[in-house]
Amino acid sequence: MLSKEDNELITHIGPGTPGGEMLRRFWLPALLVAEIPEPDSPPVRARLLGEDLVAFRDSNGRVGLIEANCPHRGASLFFGRNEEEGIRCVYHGWKFDVEGNCVDMPSEPAESNFKHKVKARAYPCVEKAGVIWAYMGPPDRMPPMLDLEWMRLPEGHYHVSKTYESCNWLQAMEGGIDTSHSSFLHSRAHNVAITSNELRARARNPRLEVLDTEYGFTYAGIRHLADEGKNYVRAYQFVLPFHQMRAEGSGNRADPQVDGHMWMAIDDEHSWVFNWAYRRDGGPIPLEKWLDQEHRMGRGPQDLLPGYRLKQNMENDYLIDRALQKSGENYSGIPGTNTQDYAVQESMGPIYYRTKEHLGTSDLAIIAARRMLLKSIREVQEGRDPIGPFANHSYVRPAEMVLPQEEHWQQAMHDELMAKH
Repeated sequence: MLSKEDNELITHIGPGTPGGEMLRRFWLPALLVAEIPEPDSPPVRARLLGEDLVAFRDSNGRVGLIEANCPHRGASLFFGRNEEEGIRCVYHGWKFDVEGNCVDMPSEPAESNFKHKVKARAYPCVEKAGVIWAYMGPPDRMPPMLDLEWMRLPEGHYHVSKTYESCNWLQAMEGGIDTSHSSFLHSRAHNVAITSNELRARARNPRLEVLDTEYGFTYAGIRHLADEGKNYVRAYQFVLPFHQMRAEGSGNRADPQVDGHMWMAIDDEHSWVFNWAYRRDGGPIPLEKWLDQEHRMGRGPQDLLPGYRLKQNMENDYLIDRALQKSGENYSGIPGTNTQDYAVQESMGPIYYRTKEHLGTSDLAIIAARRMLLKSIREVQEGRDPIGPFANHSYVRPAEMVLPQEEHWQQAMHDELMAKH
C-alpha cells in the first residue's frame, strides 16, 4: 500500500505539483498527428497535465502547442484563425507563431513595439511515429527524443490509436502493467482463453521477477505449465514514466506482434491512453487487420464516441451481459478486452487511495513502478534529473517464450529482448 502522502504525491500532476514537475521532464504524447493533419487545418483543444492548451499546424507544417487563452484578454485561441504562419485570436486579431511569439498586433498603433513584449506560453513539439510529442519541462533539461523500436519503422509498419479514460493516469497504468489480471478479466471461465491468452489462462498464478534498468525495468510473468513440465514466460518492458511494451502470441509462435500503451495524464482524474502495435520482423500491418484488432479490443472507430470516448462506458455499465458472464464464455461478461480494463479501472473511482489495498506477490511490477516514480519525483524536488529521460531506449523490446523448466529466462531470451530494427 501507499501512504496518503505518497499517493497524493504520485497521482496529482497539475502545474507546480511534484508529480507534474517530474512528468514534464519527459517527452510526452500530446496528440495523434491525424488530429491536425494539414497546414492551416483547424486548431484543436489539448488538455495535458492539468493545462488547457491549443494545438495547430501552421502554413509551413510546423506544429504549435500553446496556452489556450490569449495573453491579451483571455479569449480562447481554439476559436482562432489558423493562417499565414500563425494562429490569430478572433477577439482583437493578435497573432502568435508556434513558439508563442506575438507576430502581429493590429489593434495597436502601427508604430507600437508592444507585440515584442508579449509572448504566449508554448511548448516544443516533435512529430514521430504518428504522434505529436511535447516537452513541457525546463528548456535546459530537455532530453533526447524517445527512440523505441516501433517509432523507427516506416508508416504502415506500425499503427497508433488513442482513447479517453475517466480515471487517474496511475491506476490506468497500473492496470496495464498487472500481468496476472489477464488470466481472469480477459479469459473465459474454466481456464480457457478467449483469444491468444491460452497459456495465461492455463496457469493463472504467475511468479514475477523484476529487473531494474536505466530506463525503468524489465519484468517477467513466469507461469508453470505443469502438464508439460515447462514455463511460459512473458517478459515485458516498462519505460518511464508510463510506457509498457509487451509481446503478443502464444509462446514460440513465429514472429508475433508487439504492442503496448502510454498513459498520458490529462489532469488528476482523466487520462489519454495511446495504443500502438508493430510486428517483430518489422513488416507491414495491413490497416484492415489493425482495425479488426482494435474493434475486438472495443476501441475501433465504430466503438468510439466523439472525443475518443468508448461507447461502452460507465453510464451504460459497459454493456455487461450477465447471461454471457454466467455461461462462462466471457469471464467478465463485458465485450472487448480494452473495455474490460476500463470497467475495472474506472470502477475504482477517479483517484484510488492505495492506503486501502493489500498487495501480493503478483503485484511486484506495480510496486516497482511506484518505487521508481516516487524516487524520480524526489530527485526532481532535490534539483536532479528523474530516472530515465536521458537513458538509451533504442534496444528495448519485449518477448515471450515457452522454456524448459530448468532454463532461466534472462539467458534464454536475451537475443529476443534486443531490438532488431
